[in-house]
Amino acid sequence: MTEDEVLQEFREAGALLTGHFILTSGFRSSTYLQCARVMMEPARGERLCAALADKIRDTGAGPFAIVASPAMGGVVVGYELARQLGLPAIFFERVEGRFQLRRGFTITRGARVLMMEDVVTTGLSSRECIKAIADEGGVTVAAACLVDRSGGAADLGVPLTPLLTLDIKNYPADALPPELAAIEAVKPGSRTMK
Repeated sequence: MTEDEVLQEFREAGALLTGHFILTSGFRSSTYLQCARVMMEPARGERLCAALADKIRDTGAGPFAIVASPAMGGVVVGYELARQLGLPAIFFERVEGRFQLRRGFTITRGARVLMMEDVVTTGLSSRECIKAIADEGGVTVAAACLVDRSGGAADLGVPLTPLLTLDIKNYPADALPPELAAIEAVKPGSRTMK
């Protein structure tokens, strides 16, 4: 699947949004990728995650014992990627601001983990999830995402395989370009800001 084909999937799902968005990081952007919408149609999610699974296999980073994702955004994509790779899938939830395993999920000490995220912007949530995996005794050997919107600049501390890489400009709230400042800001993601 080419990057243009991936972008077309996002467009057809109404998941490539333009406007003035407040990102979880606090930065502002004129572009937002709503992966929940792109994964809403199971056949589309299957196509995207199958293509990503092929890219991951090509890296040679495996074998993996399990796929772990941060909730909320990584839950569905993590499940579908794990299904494509024939692996179990678990997710970490925020409890009092920290990622933790719940629902009886565990990671075997020393297990090789693939961390799956929907979108990487700064990499903060991914790094927090990778730390939580280590706290549980797992070893994150690679990470993956549907979209790396950092243009490859985000450093997760492990190799990252994105299905799509975009270089989308982000701005501090006090340094917006005039055309963005003229639009009302919205917070479309699942996590509220502090």
